[in-house]
Amino acid sequence: MEYMSRESLLERFLRYISIPSQSDPTVSEIPSTKMQWDMVRELETELKELGLEDIHVSEHAVLTARLAATADAPEGTPVIGFCTHVDTVDVQLAPEISPQVVENYDGGVITLNKEKNLVLDPETETALKNYVGDTIVTTTGNSVLGSDDKAGVAAVMGAITELVKSGAPHGEIYLAFVPDEETGLRGSKKMELDRFPVDFAYTLDCCEIGEVVYETFNAGSAVINIQGVAAHPMSAKGNMVNPVLIACDFVQYFDRLKTPENTDGTDGYIWVQGISGNQSNASVELNIRDHHRDRYLGYKDYIKKAVAFLKERYPRATIELSMEDVYANIKDAKTPANEFAVDHIYTAMERLGITPKTLSMRGGTDGSYLSSQGIFTPNFFTGGHNFHSVYEYLPLNSLVKSSEMVRTIIDLVQEDAKK
Repeated sequence: MEYMSRESLLERFLRYISIPSQSDPTVSEIPSTKMQWDMVRELETELKELGLEDIHVSEHAVLTARLAATADAPEGTPVIGFCTHVDTVDVQLAPEISPQVVENYDGGVITLNKEKNLVLDPETETALKNYVGDTIVTTTGNSVLGSDDKAGVAAVMGAITELVKSGAPHGEIYLAFVPDEETGLRGSKKMELDRFPVDFAYTLDCCEIGEVVYETFNAGSAVINIQGVAAHPMSAKGNMVNPVLIACDFVQYFDRLKTPENTDGTDGYIWVQGISGNQSNASVELNIRDHHRDRYLGYKDYIKKAVAFLKERYPRATIELSMEDVYANIKDAKTPANEFAVDHIYTAMERLGITPKTLSMRGGTDGSYLSSQGIFTPNFFTGGHNFHSVYEYLPLNSLVKSSEMVRTIIDLVQEDAKK
């Protein structure tokens, strides 16, 4: 069954990406940018027009809403949720998005920006060959496309709109739209979970058609602050303690083969993200990642020991460590009682003729946080390619299938309740 109108989904996606909503990782407030409010208010208006209930926008621009179950929904139908994020990433490109729509793609080179000599060439971007004849939305070389995660927002809103208009029976459904996913899942961490009282949920956040993710990194961050002893060079001997050199010594304690550029699959790493300093102070920023909880905890313990050794080596320096857990592996929240949430993804794909591509994501989603809070939240595709890049593109058929996944899962949940 085809639920979605291609034309209406394309119009919806283009409308959403026309609203700039770039987040800012340098700002601690949430939302980190005022422009994210514009996207949230747009969605709030649409939800009100659809007649959803319990619509709430928090002080942190988290939007939640409830679609009440129909009277003919089977008793005991599980309550499900869908969560997407409204922000687009800041990778030093323009926040305003001017897309290009390529209809009936002929399989050739797509010029993104002639002046900058930016193209999508199927000889190097081989996935393009799968979309001959499709409509493809691309950038014009000045920004990301914003399919991360405006495609997810469009897929959910398109599905819910069609569901409401159809009058088809369904159980209770909650929607959540959060800011600042791109700055470390900070928006989802501001969710008031009593406004999202679901049995399980789904995120739609990455990537090409067929992708399924229910295994992500465990993620943390660490900052080491070092205060040295400044001195004039004429009296530095025996007095100066150089914090920059201490920082350099510290990063040498880590295995150079356990870094992002030397690992793949489910292998973890410690990533030295930044070193800064002057004659008085220095700091080192680390990211910690691993799919396996015990190894992740082992990395954290190693950092603590490395800092302790550094303090012994430089007793006159003041060295402080702060660490924070950012998100957890979705898979760790999967149990026999909730694993059917993943089963529904695969059953929906079978019905829609989609070949699953199950990934162990080397990253995280808002579902990584929600799962750590007791709401098992696997993820499925939006259809986009090359996220966070001027080369990002979205095949329209993939977006349609993403939206159809939402509707099909809603139907499957109800069908299971009848058994």
